[in-house]
Amino acid sequence: MKTQQTAEVAARPAGRPRSEKAERSIIEATLELLGEGIGVSELSIESIAGRAGVGKTTIYRRWSNKEDLVVDALATLKPPIPLPQGGTVRDDLVTYLRVIQEESRHHRTRCIMNIAMSDSERHPRLAERFRELAVEPRRAVVTAVLRRGMETGELRADLDLDMALALLSGAMIWSTKWSHSGDPQTDLPERIVDEALKGFRPRPSTSEPCPEL
Repeated sequence: MKTQQTAEVAARPAGRPRSEKAERSIIEATLELLGEGIGVSELSIESIAGRAGVGKTTIYRRWSNKEDLVVDALATLKPPIPLPQGGTVRDDLVTYLRVIQEESRHHRTRCIMNIAMSDSERHPRLAERFRELAVEPRRAVVTAVLRRGMETGELRADLDLDMALALLSGAMIWSTKWSHSGDPQTDLPERIVDEALKGFRPRPSTSEPCPEL
């Protein structure tokens, strides 16, 4: 019996078990403080712990520093883009822009993203990790959609992928952030994609047979 108990104790992981509830509270507290307009530089582990109702050591057991915590918190605001389902390139691009549009409608999300981007120069490591966790996965999905279109002939074979991504995302961000129209523009993703595809699609051949002499 003693041998069995000793084996059970040895099989238990060292340290306290991680609490998912505590992690969610810490992430939510971080987002709340950022959403209230507190910049990353002014944000403190003490204030996060107080808002989350946990001790500072609880935070440090999960994140070694404030920047890592902020990156993980920001990453929760960027839901993954649905993977292409084999439909048309147009449909997949519209899905991509609709996710961006939905995010822009949430005040806290918009406020937090603005803070993250404005603090990127002061916190380059935070910006780099956020790009790795939240930006690059989306970029990879949309790049795959565009490459598929180039392979199937839906898009030009010489399409500049980096520029195409910038045009699509930039148009949506500009329209949702700076447009003064009172119209909710529910069809904005479709309009942007349709306009972009006018330039992305293969150009029709203009060669004509030589007239007979």
